[in-house]
Amino acid sequence: MGIRLEKTWMDLDGETIASLPAQLGVYHVADADGTVLSVGYAGATHLFGIRSALEEELAFHGSRATKFRFEFTSNYRSRWDELLMLHLHDFGQLPSHQQAEQSRVGRLSPD
Repeated sequence: MGIRLEKTWMDLDGETIASLPAQLGVYHVADADGTVLSVGYAGATHLFGIRSALEEELAFHGSRATKFRFEFTSNYRSRWDELLMLHLHDFGQLPSHQQAEQSRVGRLSPD
């Protein structure tokens, strides 16, 4: 198992979100072309875990966000940092609304 989040993309809609358990974890949200719009986490402040976090993402990105993938983990903060570092390595920058995190996270060379 690698460190990348490579699970299958799922449709980002109310029905799919409602079918998820209320657990903590990390996720990617993407547009129809597969461009990652958010690297996020569902933590202790999300009342219904990943469901609440994905509902927030859907409200923030609107119809532009069409799919997501996720993994459940109780170590969501360290795993989120890891996913941010991977995104930074792969694309040279974080998604536009997450640019403030760029100076906080370290650098990773997974190759």
